[in-house]
Amino acid sequence: MEALFYAENRRVFAEHMETGELAVFLSGETLRKSADDDYPFYANRNFVYLTGIEQRDSILMLYKDGDSFTEKLFILAPDAFAERWNGARIKPDDAAGRSGMKDIAYVDEWQAYLAEMIRKNHIQTIYLDLDHKEDRRNWNGADWMGQYIRTGYPQMKVKNSLPILKEMRLIKKACEIKALEQAERITKAGIVAMMEHSRPGMYEYQYKAEYDYALAQYGVLEPGFSSIISAGKNNFCIHYDSYRGQAQDGDIVLNDVGVRWDYLVTDVSRAWPCNGKYTERQKLLYECAYRTSQHMFGILKPGIPMMDVDKMIKEYNFGQLREAGVCKSFDEIGTYMWHGGAHHIGFDVHDMVAARDAMTAPGMVFCVDIGIYHEEWGIGFRLEDNCLITENGCRNLSADIPRTVEEIEGIMK
Repeated sequence: MEALFYAENRRVFAEHMETGELAVFLSGETLRKSADDDYPFYANRNFVYLTGIEQRDSILMLYKDGDSFTEKLFILAPDAFAERWNGARIKPDDAAGRSGMKDIAYVDEWQAYLAEMIRKNHIQTIYLDLDHKEDRRNWNGADWMGQYIRTGYPQMKVKNSLPILKEMRLIKKACEIKALEQAERITKAGIVAMMEHSRPGMYEYQYKAEYDYALAQYGVLEPGFSSIISAGKNNFCIHYDSYRGQAQDGDIVLNDVGVRWDYLVTDVSRAWPCNGKYTERQKLLYECAYRTSQHMFGILKPGIPMMDVDKMIKEYNFGQLREAGVCKSFDEIGTYMWHGGAHHIGFDVHDMVAARDAMTAPGMVFCVDIGIYHEEWGIGFRLEDNCLITENGCRNLSADIPRTVEEIEGIMK
């Protein structure tokens, strides 16, 4: 992404603010794992969306003043000893080049700056990025910043910036689509590598190694999210990530994987027989999912309630399963379809966007995910692709990743 992307995002956010309001965003902190070992740092995605900066302990402040706004970024100061151990810290010129911001200071100055801004401008409202999904704390720093504000400025009103950012992130810009397209190409390389090397007796961690190796050839050193790669009975754990199972002759190998490129993340699922040839039952169920996917990519267009997409997937797939003799009543569909079929992707693989009450619109990107789990037959898998809504219809961004029975068996010969 170019700096203009982040500058525009900050401008749009500021448009949602009232005069005299201040917004504070934090990149997050490094979490201790054990002893003197830390978890790898992962910057808050909203902070990255607004700045392009992924360094820990960084702070962005936006102040709305009439029709204009001021912005200031705080980053870690140089520290030769710390950098010797943990690597170079971003310098002000580099931070300015990435973010498009001119006013860069060191993070030990933020408290004095905040106090002066509040005093000078009589600020009474501060935005914080408060994300308490499923009552779990997000370690982006907004919680302790909120406590700092409540303690030091008890009269201050705190607003949540998350609803604004969820609305902003719903529609992808052209540069985001371009990043996703490259991520899809790399995702394809990883999935095809697993298919080509697949054989009975192969362990799930060996499939993962093939996937990770293929990504590394493009400079992608970690997947977009924890890869789900399973075989046989492990396919019935939806978010499986143990990688200890072994594919037995006749087993289906399931993958649910993604690549992050320029911060945008894909989410693609494919399923193939480890021996390269679908059984009659495997083919029967897979083609139910495939026809459902093709149907959805043939009808999705602007103007459809997003909440209806999952229902449409279930209803059409039920028709396929009924014709296949798998189930007779729609009341039984929950026995074979265990999860939703449409979530948005973007800066997060389950993107934090305002989609619940939205209508499909050009620039939206979400998954068309058809999962079929037939425990009695021992067959569980999903076929998941990434759908871009266009002006007149939609486009399957992951269509080039082998997805028909013929394509998959052809690669595995």
